[in-house]
Amino acid sequence: MATPTVRPFLKWAGGKAQLLDAFTRRVPRELTEGTLPVFVEPFMGGGAVYFHFNSVFEFRECHLFDINEELVLAYSVVKNDVSALIDYLSDVSDEFLPRNDPGRKEYYYAVRDAFNRERGAIDFGQYGEGWIERAGQLIFLNRTCFNGLYRVNSRGGFNVPFGRYRNPTVLHEEVLRADSVALRNTTVHLGDFTLSEPCISEDAFVYFDPPYRPLNRTSSFTQYSKNRFSDEEQKRLAAFYARCDAKGARLMLSNSDPKNTDPDDGFFDELYAGYRIDRVPARRTINCDGTKRGEIREIIVTNYDPHDPER
Repeated sequence: MATPTVRPFLKWAGGKAQLLDAFTRRVPRELTEGTLPVFVEPFMGGGAVYFHFNSVFEFRECHLFDINEELVLAYSVVKNDVSALIDYLSDVSDEFLPRNDPGRKEYYYAVRDAFNRERGAIDFGQYGEGWIERAGQLIFLNRTCFNGLYRVNSRGGFNVPFGRYRNPTVLHEEVLRADSVALRNTTVHLGDFTLSEPCISEDAFVYFDPPYRPLNRTSSFTQYSKNRFSDEEQKRLAAFYARCDAKGARLMLSNSDPKNTDPDDGFFDELYAGYRIDRVPARRTINCDGTKRGEIREIIVTNYDPHDPER
């Protein structure tokens, strides 16, 4: 039984909370039998799938990878220094919430400016005391910015405007403490998804959640790092998926379905020909235009039959 408070401590564009049931119904038989002791996620993002699977199934070890330095830093702090992080966020919350709207806005932009200005002084390769404040700033900005987006410019500067929430929760203490416990069996790695290959073997269940291929030119949420995830990157990922398949690992990948907007677009059907592709309903919830937050389909690609009659 999953602990209710184990859930992502960050809002994240493309978060998979709404698809957890669809993913769980499609896990490999070996996972339910307890014979896949390793979980690997080469694109950890907001972590909805990781936190869910790591609380439902018994893994000996988990490995999370991401190219986003700020995200890796925040996960590392939640794992290693959650009490200090909670103290920091408690102070920030006490300073921010009593202010009126103009005061909150001023506070938000002061934190955002400091976050961007101090980026060059952070050693993302060496855990240090300064990481606690950095993670706290990220969580505060995430909880109070417009739509909970994480977006950076070409220089890596966080540039999401103030969100004007009436009563934002800056500190989710129970969630942070539960997530810290969940992370005990987990190693968080900074780097490209291909760096996960040494962790992948026939003992592993691998879930891929790459930056989604945009449904159209204006719907891209791939800019969570300063490097865009192009169609060429999607092809590079498909080649990596095939290498992991050859290792005997059980694989699951999700992405947007281009057939939502173009029934003739077989991009993923061609990339993952030979694997199972299921199309499942989902809702797009992050869009500045509320009329475009409707139901769409997403794809789930597996290298096994999730409907094996022996399950």
